[in-house]
Amino acid sequence: MAIPTSRTKVKAEIRIHEENCTGCGLCVSVCKDFSLKIENRKVKRSDNPLFGCIACGHCMAICPTEAITVLGRTLSPDDVFDLPDIGTKATYEQLLCLFQRRRSIREFRDIPVEDALISKILEAAKTAPMGLPPSDVNVLVLSGKDKVCAFARDFCLYLQGMKWFVSDWFLFLMRPFWGKANDELFKGFVKPLFRIYTDSMQKGINLVNYDAPLAMYFYGSPYSDPADPIVAATYAMIAAETFGLGTCMLGGVHPLIQHGRKAKAFRKAQGIKYKSREGLFVIFGYPELAYKKGIRRTFASVEIKG
Repeated sequence: MAIPTSRTKVKAEIRIHEENCTGCGLCVSVCKDFSLKIENRKVKRSDNPLFGCIACGHCMAICPTEAITVLGRTLSPDDVFDLPDIGTKATYEQLLCLFQRRRSIREFRDIPVEDALISKILEAAKTAPMGLPPSDVNVLVLSGKDKVCAFARDFCLYLQGMKWFVSDWFLFLMRPFWGKANDELFKGFVKPLFRIYTDSMQKGINLVNYDAPLAMYFYGSPYSDPADPIVAATYAMIAAETFGLGTCMLGGVHPLIQHGRKAKAFRKAQGIKYKSREGLFVIFGYPELAYKKGIRRTFASVEIKG
């Protein structure tokens, strides 16, 4: 049986062009499904794959003679491309510089983000690694300040009808079920966040997404690896930095639109296809302010076992 995703539930088809095969075995070495074998100095499909071809494309990408093509699960030979020359890759110092320059930006100039840049950001985000192909990451793109602000207003109206979720009686009732850490998080962060979002919006101040000119919501499907939307969103932020755009992750939206009938109705109204275990809103725009200094961050712990 093929591994299911929201986009396909069938195995991909491996086609072997024996006349091109030299029997080098590279394809066999990279296929972790054990779908391939070498027999009589030619590659063959094996009789005992683990799951059936998931269309990772490794065999097609590694073959030096184009002896293998994979079709299905959204993959085809047209998706193979030549890698950029290794001499064009960024150095560690260049990459670290890019990472260090990126910071959370919430003050934006009133300038739209060009469609061409949005396309390039999404193209870069598509290269993010995933749990299983094809990617089950979905992206809602809110292009333009009007669209971004409309989402924020709708979200605050939605929160107005969800105040029971952070009421004292509900938090008291749920504490034995979700534990001390969640109880502290809800009392110290989620409950005040409801008030901050809604009260500020009533005063004409948008603290949901800061009137950004562009927002993207990365989310998964019931089949997706929970990490996939987060990794894709991270790639999008780094890509945006190369264009001089500021970005900010918004963690307060996704968890509040996942559960219950009202959340389902809100998602449907916004064009969000699925509830998702993990997801992330990211806002983008040209920064209004310029920073000259960064802030050094640390991990909670690092344990190296050598």
